[in-house]
Amino acid sequence: MHLSNPESGIKIPGFESHFLEAGTPGERGQGRLRYIAGGSGAPLVLLHTVRTQAEHFRHLIARVQDRYTVYALDLPGMGYSEIVPGASYDEPAMRAAVKRLLTRLDLRDVTLLGESMGAVLAMTTAADLPDRVRAVMAINPYDYASGIMRSSFLARIIITGVLAPGIGPILAGVEPKPIMSAVLRGGFGDKTALREDYVDELLAVGRRPNYSIVARSVYASLPGYIAARARYVEVKAPIHLVYGEKDWSRASDRQANQRLLPAAPFTQVSEAGHFIVLERPDVPAKLLP
Repeated sequence: MHLSNPESGIKIPGFESHFLEAGTPGERGQGRLRYIAGGSGAPLVLLHTVRTQAEHFRHLIARVQDRYTVYALDLPGMGYSEIVPGASYDEPAMRAAVKRLLTRLDLRDVTLLGESMGAVLAMTTAADLPDRVRAVMAINPYDYASGIMRSSFLARIIITGVLAPGIGPILAGVEPKPIMSAVLRGGFGDKTALREDYVDELLAVGRRPNYSIVARSVYASLPGYIAARARYVEVKAPIHLVYGEKDWSRASDRQANQRLLPAAPFTQVSEAGHFIVLERPDVPAKLLP
């Protein structure tokens, strides 16, 4: 099913939407994928967080588009990528979509930058495609128990309800703006960094038919992202780990990844939360190779 209005309400100067048509039947990561592209230079692929989309990176894009040709993907079912009934939204399916972007566009010498679930996907994709990836920046990897439920008591109540049998699918389709805003603010050190137009965009996307199924499936897929940590050691490209001081991960979670990747540079951003590219886009812009 193609979308009649596959355009975001957030416009990024110099960037346009493009689409990759669906993969073969039964292929993981299937469905029509939307991505935005622009800029000039070596390829930089951006992979967003849980329940967001390509425009998550608009402030970072503005800082790097003169150095990189930037590709920001809407992961399967999210943003304006196609929602495929019965599709999987687990880590291998999401990774397959990222790999489809790189291989269909024949991108090489790629820097992968991901935040949250996108950070995990950046590392597992790099493990699968070593000949195409030159570097990885993993920002606040979403690879620990409870995930977004650590952000606040409200988030724990909401996500627990969304995942519950019976009532879960109903709750997943109900997103009042004050609730959405409050849950998102749990991912910021500086709460003022959450822009109202971004919340409005996420809510508009959430009204797409069957989007609640995708959101619920993605929240339920966390165990697969925890298991994917075992793939990090397979990555041949240099990895830079970046964490917000107030990220949902605990010190023990960060230290575990440091032990797993002892050669990886580690940067902790003072006072920042989970959504660093929204709150402190200057930091990844400066750290990019």
